[in-house]
Amino acid sequence: MGSPLRLALTTYSVKPRGGVVHTLELAEALQAEGVDVTVVALSENGRGFFREVDVPVHLVDAPEPAATLEERVFDSIAALTTALGEIGHRFDIVHSQDCISARAAARVRDAGTPYRVIRTVHHVDDFTTQALIDCQRNAILEPDDVLVVSRGWQQQLLADYGVKADIVTNGVRTDRFGAGITEQRRQELRDRIGAGDRFLYLTVGGIEPRKGTAHLIDALARLKATHPHPPMLAIVGGHSFQDYRAYRQGVLDSLESNGLRLDEDVVLLGTVSHDELPQWFAAADGFAFPSIKEGWGLVVLEAMAAGLPVVTSDIDVFHEFLTHERDALMTRAGDSDSLSRGLARLVDDAATRQRLAERGPKVASSYSWAGTAAQHLDVYRRALDSASPESARPSTS
Repeated sequence: MGSPLRLALTTYSVKPRGGVVHTLELAEALQAEGVDVTVVALSENGRGFFREVDVPVHLVDAPEPAATLEERVFDSIAALTTALGEIGHRFDIVHSQDCISARAAARVRDAGTPYRVIRTVHHVDDFTTQALIDCQRNAILEPDDVLVVSRGWQQQLLADYGVKADIVTNGVRTDRFGAGITEQRRQELRDRIGAGDRFLYLTVGGIEPRKGTAHLIDALARLKATHPHPPMLAIVGGHSFQDYRAYRQGVLDSLESNGLRLDEDVVLLGTVSHDELPQWFAAADGFAFPSIKEGWGLVVLEAMAAGLPVVTSDIDVFHEFLTHERDALMTRAGDSDSLSRGLARLVDDAATRQRLAERGPKVASSYSWAGTAAQHLDVYRRALDSASPESARPSTS
């Protein structure tokens, strides 16, 4: 690439979800390497990203919320298709981070705009309607090149879709999450939620089925029944394109029957500001992340960068960068009893807490966004150097 690569990174939201965070961090790291980067995103009411962004941004007006998820997905694809149709000629590559923007990018390419479409598949959603299952399938088959962030998803895409994907790792801002806070600020945050001297677990990602929230509540209830001074849980996050209101309400309704009290044992912090998020990592005593499914689990690295001892599930993707007992306590996915034992061990065993807290920053330091950007540049160079005849792409009919 003699002249600077002209790249669009596209995403379906401006809110602090994992794929959006990945998009912004990657964009800024690539710009630092001399790439001409523009971030293209759907935005409600002209609202900008959840944080300041140091690269050019093109915001696309999101459609009015429709009644069903299917309608919301296809309306969003249409809005991004129109926008990319107007500006797509500016780019050599359009790199999409989700199925919505990937389908839009492919439609504009197929209509004649000569850019190359690259898609990062962070994970595959469990859609229940055929239209959305087909839409997601096409968003994996239509791009010229597909990336994943873990070996597990690389193997799954090959097995389920016949797609050969390249692996690019996630990164973490160790300077941001490892900066720490003053003891006074730490106490202010803990006092805000009534933590006092209780052991405080933090989790990030909201209340969702794939985050294993129901199992986390069950496990916390077991600790309250067995510990004179039980831990409490603070939950950060809440926004999702999918509608998890029924699941969320079911989890909250289960608190009383589990002997837990909202705002006393479980605190919902919601979406906190970009500047405040790392402060909550510094204010907590442990991090719990019992996911059933993840693309990577970036927040685990963020917690480790902050020196928080971590309890996770044992899903395959976590084994790609964690070793049980050495880096984290890994409990059986979907098993509340196993999770409760892991949570209790951090509460009860100071030596384990100290060992994991010391190990975390060492693991996190191996995953920089500069390194991630370098991996992407290799992919982009190969993509532009390779031929991409229409017949080489799998059919989506």
